[in-house]
Amino acid sequence: MDVRTFTVGPVAENCHIAFRPGSDAAIVVDPGDEAPRLLDALAALRLDVAAILLTHTHFDHVGAVAPLARATGGEVWCPQLEVPILADVMRYVPWPGIGPYESYEADRTITGGERLELAGLEIDVLFTPGHSPGHVAFHIPAEQAIFSGDVLFKDSIGRTDLPGGDTPTLMRTLAELLDTLPDETVVHPGHMATTTIGRERAANPFLAQLA
Repeated sequence: MDVRTFTVGPVAENCHIAFRPGSDAAIVVDPGDEAPRLLDALAALRLDVAAILLTHTHFDHVGAVAPLARATGGEVWCPQLEVPILADVMRYVPWPGIGPYESYEADRTITGGERLELAGLEIDVLFTPGHSPGHVAFHIPAEQAIFSGDVLFKDSIGRTDLPGGDTPTLMRTLAELLDTLPDETVVHPGHMATTTIGRERAANPFLAQLA
């Protein structure tokens, strides 16, 4: 699997374009902003968008959803609990001067437990709440990779001081990920650098209490 990561928007969010080498189809995970830049990248790679997958609906992860979906025809898969937020994005922007972003009515919903077959990839949807109530992650076992959204970062974890965040829930989510994912699993996070489960198990100070 080839993953191209584009850091976009005012809070440096990672949007990921993932595809099999030689394929003309891709998934786009969390298009947070800068739709023209993402569309240019897709055109340069000669990729069609099979699906737009959302880990959660904080503004920095969904700001480019509407223009990207409109331009590509890619269906938008959204955590079911957070569909109302995607449908009224600006109502949930916590700080002035951010946006404006277009709202979007999700094409499909996910809750965790699904296996999706998109762009030649088999993707397990994991329910990973704590940073937000409906947060999910996208695990691709055959590629030893996970798109973790804002649950797990290199040397850090997701914040829980935004509406709907909950620290005990997030810690349970992280414990489950550490219990179930192999060390070699590559973590493509919503912010900061790519890492691995093994690296974070060994070095992430926020996970020390789970060791």
